[in-house]
Amino acid sequence: MIDSQSGLVIYSEDADQPWHPASLTKLMTAYVAFQAIRDGKLSLEDNISCSQHALEQPPSKIGLPVGAQMSVELALKALIIKSANDVAIMLAERIGGSEPAFVDMMNQTAARLGMTQTRFFNANGLPHPEQVTTARDMALLAQALIKEFPQHAYLYSLPSFKIGNRFMRSHNSLLRTFDGADGMKTGFICASGYNVVASARRGDRQIVAVVLGERSNSSRTIRAASLIQHGFDTFSWKALFSTPLDQMAVDTSGPRTPGNLQTVVCQPQRVLTKQQLRNRVKKRQAATANAEKNAPKPAAANAAN
Repeated sequence: MIDSQSGLVIYSEDADQPWHPASLTKLMTAYVAFQAIRDGKLSLEDNISCSQHALEQPPSKIGLPVGAQMSVELALKALIIKSANDVAIMLAERIGGSEPAFVDMMNQTAARLGMTQTRFFNANGLPHPEQVTTARDMALLAQALIKEFPQHAYLYSLPSFKIGNRFMRSHNSLLRTFDGADGMKTGFICASGYNVVASARRGDRQIVAVVLGERSNSSRTIRAASLIQHGFDTFSWKALFSTPLDQMAVDTSGPRTPGNLQTVVCQPQRVLTKQQLRNRVKKRQAATANAEKNAPKPAAANAAN
């Protein structure tokens, strides 16, 4: 957890443990797109097209047919708010010419930002065994996005957007539940569990927290909220002893392979037969009836009221 402007580390735990980024990957996809816009190679008004490769991406997605187009601004909203895997490919192909060429740009940018433990193999974060990052590296990326591209910060704070007749809602529930929350991005695949890079601003202070590998959406939200609240509560004195993120020594003493939460968060669901469902309902009804039968009887005075 860091202060977004100074980069001072307020709290750190397993900051250098490798982890699958999942859709946090799209923060880098957005960064490279913002670079292209800044450098005059792309504009928000440009249209990008859906290719066969983009169409073939699994959900979460917008689902455009091959040849259909959308503006870059709408694509960025779909990328960040909807976490659309197909739109990530559309942006990658427009900017890089192909997804592999765009991924090279992502990795070059990561190296420039000091993200020494991050390696990308696709533009959307779908499962790849070697696509890894760390909490430290994601914090570096978040800080770079905030400081270098403040004009695009509104994209992370939008709770929803409209495309055609559909409203797409953000997966970042902190935007609806935490005072001052203003971004950034969630991520999930079975191997990674529930990830989030979250930011919140109160007054002149903006705190960024990176949470990787939570077991559920709710626990991810609670963990990020508690970290950010702790940051606001303690920053005034912790700043006296904190080290900037880019000066904090990398700890390589821990595991060097990413964890895998596949069996924890994506266990196959047992399919019940109709008879098994009926038996389960009967057991619950019997348990409820038994509990009511054994409940203490109300006193006579209470019963008369």
